[in-house]
Amino acid sequence: MEKESLRRDGRCIGCLVMEIVMGHRNLEGRRSQVQCIVFGLAIIRTHTHDPAPAMTLVQLRHLISLAETASFTRSAEALFLTQPALSRSIRTLEDELGRKLFDRVGRRSELTQFGHEVLQRARQLVFDADELGASGGRKHGGRSGTLRVGLGSGPGALLTQPLLIGMAQPGAPIRVDVLHGDGDRLLQALRNRELDAAVLEARWFRPATDLRVEPLVEMKGGFMCRRGHPLTRKRGAIGFDAVRLYPIASTKLGDEVMREMVEAYGPQGHPDECVSLRCNELSSLVEVVRESDAVLFAIHAAAPDLVQLPVRPAIATGAHFGLVTLAGRTEAPGLSILRELIAKRLHD
Repeated sequence: MEKESLRRDGRCIGCLVMEIVMGHRNLEGRRSQVQCIVFGLAIIRTHTHDPAPAMTLVQLRHLISLAETASFTRSAEALFLTQPALSRSIRTLEDELGRKLFDRVGRRSELTQFGHEVLQRARQLVFDADELGASGGRKHGGRSGTLRVGLGSGPGALLTQPLLIGMAQPGAPIRVDVLHGDGDRLLQALRNRELDAAVLEARWFRPATDLRVEPLVEMKGGFMCRRGHPLTRKRGAIGFDAVRLYPIASTKLGDEVMREMVEAYGPQGHPDECVSLRCNELSSLVEVVRESDAVLFAIHAAAPDLVQLPVRPAIATGAHFGLVTLAGRTEAPGLSILRELIAKRLHD
């Protein structure tokens, strides 16, 4: 009875996607996407007493939510369900698959190894189904899709406003979702298929077979301060000891930059020792430096109105930005628009 209720309320995925396709027959290539979703369910379904796939998108969304919160209580609240209803949904899904998805560890519900495998596939299936369902509306509305892009601190300061302003115009071809964060967070979101692409400092992370990195540009950086700052009245080169008399602001720095700072200025040059204001929102740090005697260490293009300080010895390295996507994944609509914006805005 519970299973029949879930089928009726949630609709099996095969029925859902076929409804979408039949409702938008003018959309080319949708049949193959339907086949991919249904085939994906067949892969997930390792054991069943019913030859027809009975699991639903609703069940998969419940699985994803519980995996993220590790709490039936919090997930039930987020999904506007009662806790017993969520428990029945997860238990039904486990019965369909024939194996446990979660273990109870104290008050937490943690994924089993099998649960981790199912979660990865479930996220892709839910994403594909959502995109399929939204595609008809986008076609009728004149939009070609959604671009979900993650921006590191430097690219975020230079690209966020121009990208949003460009998409704020009537008749904009795509919808855009922007996520700011450090490299680790954005790469995880990319791997979880929560992002289509990320613009990052390419030396921030190790090469990986599941990532495709498109080199973009190298940008110079250094120490900067506001006009009228006491350091601007010094003549000639400025030593690092003089800079350290003032608060130093910076985003989180990569290993290569940290190594060069230590080589140039000694142990006191390590960011953990000298940086007193750290934030991943570079634009916020720029505002702080404009209004105080703090000194900013960042790419020059992020704040062209600030004064570049001739600190010696100088650090030769710059920021090497790259466009990161998942290897083997079809390119998202609107990525060409992002590339055009990068070419216009991401340079010294």
